[in-house]
Amino acid sequence: MNSYRLAGISTLVVSAAIALIAALVVGGGAVPPKLLDPGPIVMWGLPAVKLIANLGAAAMFGSLVLALFGLRSGTKPFDVALDTASIGAAIFTITSGLTAFLTFMAAFNPKLTADRSFGEQFGRFLLELPLGQAWLITTVMGAVITLLLFGWRNWTGTMLTAVLAAAAFLPIATQGHSGELSGHEVAVNAILLHTVGAAVWLGGLLLLVVLRGFGVTRAPQTASGKRKKAADADRIDLAVLVARYSSLALAAFIVVAISGVARTMVALGDWSELLSPYGLIVLGKSALLIALGLFGAWYRQKLIRHLNGEKQSRSFWTLIIGELSLMGMASGAAAALARTPPPVGETAPAVQTPAERLTRNPLPPELTLERWFTAYDWDILWIIAVGFAVFLYVAAVVRLHRRGDSWSVWRTLSWLGGMLMLLWVTCGPLNAYQEYLFSVHMMGHMMLSMAIPVLLVSGMPVTLALRSIRKRDDGTRGGREWILWAVHSPYSKFITHPFVAAGIFVASLWAFYFTDLVRWAMYDHLGHEWMIIHFLISGYLFVMTLIGSDPIPYRLPYAGRLITLIAVMAMHAFFGVAIMMQEGLIVAEWFGSMGRTWGATPMEDQYVGGGIAWSVGEIPTMVLATVVAIQWSRSDDRLQRRRDRHADRTGEAELEEYNAQLAALAEKDERIAAHDGR
Repeated sequence: MNSYRLAGISTLVVSAAIALIAALVVGGGAVPPKLLDPGPIVMWGLPAVKLIANLGAAAMFGSLVLALFGLRSGTKPFDVALDTASIGAAIFTITSGLTAFLTFMAAFNPKLTADRSFGEQFGRFLLELPLGQAWLITTVMGAVITLLLFGWRNWTGTMLTAVLAAAAFLPIATQGHSGELSGHEVAVNAILLHTVGAAVWLGGLLLLVVLRGFGVTRAPQTASGKRKKAADADRIDLAVLVARYSSLALAAFIVVAISGVARTMVALGDWSELLSPYGLIVLGKSALLIALGLFGAWYRQKLIRHLNGEKQSRSFWTLIIGELSLMGMASGAAAALARTPPPVGETAPAVQTPAERLTRNPLPPELTLERWFTAYDWDILWIIAVGFAVFLYVAAVVRLHRRGDSWSVWRTLSWLGGMLMLLWVTCGPLNAYQEYLFSVHMMGHMMLSMAIPVLLVSGMPVTLALRSIRKRDDGTRGGREWILWAVHSPYSKFITHPFVAAGIFVASLWAFYFTDLVRWAMYDHLGHEWMIIHFLISGYLFVMTLIGSDPIPYRLPYAGRLITLIAVMAMHAFFGVAIMMQEGLIVAEWFGSMGRTWGATPMEDQYVGGGIAWSVGEIPTMVLATVVAIQWSRSDDRLQRRRDRHADRTGEAELEEYNAQLAALAEKDERIAAHDGR
């Protein structure tokens, strides 16, 4: 057991080191600059330490993800997974701090002394410069994650720690490409997706090696063919665990491949640059990625089912170590690539237009009718999100049909239509022009918060998932179990309450456009992505409380839903009028400084945006009101049919009993009246 662990970890580290050195030599990433040479220790030490930080981050996050989806809480393997994650987090924390120091030395080449001036310079780097702030935040987050992993050992705590671990990749991703250059948004999203996907893939594989000693062969089968639960709670079925990891690894492979292509396109600028030193490292890394994909697909298809044999098991773990070798080389190449100057360069042009200074992109041509169908600005994050959402939904529908269950075609088309609309908003003409025209920005907002949620809610994704995902009986949590947990969690019960969801929907409008949140969304790519996610979710929650059929703890009666809808839409219309009555520009230094020579003036365009918020938002309102009315009518019809069926079964017994009671009361009244008359 220990020999396999040692062999696996050693293979990973050694292969990563060899690939790092080779890629640095080919790409010139460790060549000292002509000015402010920090010396070989910094030039070679910085990529080496960054490589160790990446490996630690992978062990941290990948172990958490596999533990959440493949292991049972409260068992020894689960605790070992968290121990592995904590070791990775500790390595990630220490090396992140050291990377911050070496980055400072490489950038400014100060004289290393123990006096106060050096400390002040380093402190200003960490507190005032974006790159230093990013590494400081990353180091602090790593330390917090390390502490949480020692104290939080239950399902919920581990899940929240995993979310924080994923967020720890964000600060450095935002600094992985100059914010002054074209393609910054694509590069940031690609770097983030690439590092998170690689961490799940590599970290999960490392955890498999660590957990090898806890594995058992497939449990004997009963006469009915069902597996028996292992008598020992601290033993795991390796075949099942590896199969679950394979699903995660496949998703990670897709994310890494797509994000890698997107990042390469931004860095190279032109495919002819593939023969540059940077391009050669990219080609080598791509070859390793393809080999890993084919390698993993082959042995998982051929060997997972045979893990119950000792010979096959030994072969499987030998191949696992081989895969770790390839992953190590890919990790080393990635660390060297981060230190290799790309062909596009990392320096912004000296002369820039106002639009380029603000948005990092040239001012687009006038928004004509043709460009409503041809303009685009791809967002890799939402391309991947929509792709996975469509695939998983269709796969779930296919699974239902294969087992003989039906699913509404209308609900499928509704979900697909909503996803296509989301892709159009986040990657089409609205995304291409939303930075330059407030009216286009507002139209995108209305689509995200009102139109798209109507289609997505109608698709009933939660119900479909609960019906199609197989239930686990070994105490672990898969997709179905995590969805049930989310539906019944106290937080979900709170935010899905009709009044809370309506309050979030209304308050978001006013808080976003009449505070600096809108400014954050314009200037910061992270703010832009937050805006999309927030308004999509807030709209989804509000629509779900009105017309949704997915399970939530409480819904208002139909009359209450209509009253809530009317009240919320009145506030929505009032918001649009308030925008139209504004005497000054919202984010004036942004929309008023683009230097546009086409289209309406910024104030006229803002007036149009307010009109869009007031008028266009009424279309989904009418749709919602119509759907609520139809559901109300159908509910009354169903209630009446139930009463009729009950009356047919009981022979109008209740009605006859009720009439008898009325007759008895009438007879009693007559006797009293006759008595009083005497």
